[in-house]
Formats: sequence, structure tokens, C-alpha cells
Amino acid sequence: MSHKQTALARQAETIIKNLQKRNMTGFYFESAASCTEAILSELPKGSVIGWGGSESIKECGLMSAIQKGGYELLDRSAARTPEEARQIYAKTVLADYYLMSTNAITLEGELINIDGNGNRVACLIQGPSHVIIVAGMNKVVNDVPCGVARVRNAASPANAIRLERKLPCAATGVCHDCLSPECFCNQIVVTRRSMHAGRIKVYLVGEELGY
Repeated sequence: MSHKQTALARQAETIIKNLQKRNMTGFYFESAASCTEAILSELPKGSVIGWGGSESIKECGLMSAIQKGGYELLDRSAARTPEEARQIYAKTVLADYYLMSTNAITLEGELINIDGNGNRVACLIQGPSHVIIVAGMNKVVNDVPCGVARVRNAASPANAIRLERKLPCAATGVCHDCLSPECFCNQIVVTRRSMHAGRIKVYLVGEELGY
């Protein structure tokens, strides 16, 4: 293990201890592959699984593994109409597991997320029996204000470009605190504690994942 890997592991250990104080459970894996393997071992075959359209979940290989079968995947991107998407969301609220990343996580174990429609943060807050969060250590920040700044100036511009949104941040790479019709920075949620012990599990990965 390199010095950098050791530092990341120790930083993750600090975060995991703080997550525990907040009624959340944390784990650390050096690689995305080992993280994916551990999560799959926790998902019973036949489970109903929803997800928040996370790039981190895709990049770590978890979504590909789930799509190969054995689970009932609720995927709103497969909806053909707005009403169908609404029905998928309604089922997702009652899913066994909800998969997502977090836009940022503080050293103290707070989760910071910015959302457009709010479906992702809504399921984080309440609904699915279990929430599994996969986050690369690139998303670690000092505190909540740093987390919000990270999302606005790192994650949101990259997502705006990926989604081909006509937004100021897509053109300049930085947040303009806009109120554009296409803006997806509509809901800012800080999860400082989970009401239900163990419902939220955070899988930290010693690699760069997502935006």
C-alpha cells in the first residue's frame, strides 16, 4: 500500500467513525471491484432495487452486475412516458434497496446532495428499506459549505455537459447560481443523521468515481 493509499484509508476510517455517531454505517474499499463484490453479497436475489441514475454506480460496475439478472430493477430512464416514470418512482419509494452516490461527504460524516426533481434525495430521506451509497474518496470535503461549493463547481457543470443542458455552468465550468428553466440545482439536502440505525450504508472507495 502506497503512502497515499494509507492516508486515504485512514481518512476513510475517520469518516466511518463519524458516520456511526450519525446512525449510518460506513465501509472502505481500496478498489471499486472489491466494493462491488461486497455490495452484491449483501443484496438477496429477487430484491427490488431502485437507483438514482448515479455515474458512480455505473463506473464501479455495480449497475452492470445487477442488470445481468436476479433482481427487479426499477429504472426510470426506461420509462416511455412521464406517467410511466411517475409509476416507476412510486414503486421505488417502496423498494428493498436504493442505490445512489452522494455529491459530497464531509470528514464529520455529513452527506451533501443537490437534486433537480428531488426524487433522489427523497428516497435518501424516506422510503426504501435500505439505502446504499457508493462514493469515491474524491468526494470528501472538510465541511458542509465546502461540500455545497464542490457540487456547484465540480459536479454540476460536468453533469450539465453530460446531459446537454443549456446552462451557464455548462458553458463556463463554474456555478452562476442561476434560475434557468433547465436548472437541476433545485434541492439542497444535508443529511446530518439517519433516524433509523443502519438504514443508510456508505461504501467509500479509494478511487475517483463520478463527478
